Amino acid sequence: MSASDGVRIELALTATDEVRSLVGELETVLAAEYPPEQRHGFSIDAIFRSHVRFFLARRHGVSVGCGGVALFPDFAEVKRMYVRDTARGQGVADAILARIEDEVRGAGLSVLRLETGTRQIAAMRLYARTGFRECPAFGDYALKAPQSIASSVFFEKWVGGRPD
Repeated sequence: MSASDGVRIELALTATDEVRSLVGELETVLAAEYPPEQRHGFSIDAIFRSHVRFFLARRHGVSVGCGGVALFPDFAEVKRMYVRDTARGQGVADAILARIEDEVRGAGLSVLRLETGTRQIAAMRLYARTGFRECPAFGDYALKAPQSIASSVFFEKWVGGRPD
């Protein structure tokens, strides 16, 4: 757990009502912007697989955000990152990303990647501000039909030592 300016990040071990509510809110936001074939978020069940760590953010005890990370053999991927409108600009997203980066380093990985949508302007600003840079499609995204990633933007960040 970490605490910063009243923000606490907790590992979520199961799909609690708070987790379901936050992921549901995120899905509602994304469904209004993108057709189903262009949404690539993990389902609730996938969030709690053994290679995924999922975190709940609380500010002054109230759940205000979430985010997860899928750990693969050669990189990690941010999944289901979301902060409620009422908590934006208060350090919640930064705290979630910091916890995700700690998890990635702890797993011995150096590269953290993510996929977001072209209409997620605030998210893209956050990722750029925190050191992510645009990159080509990666992993399973690189194998998808072009129309299913037409609205996708891919980012990566080195969180461990860079290879020589």
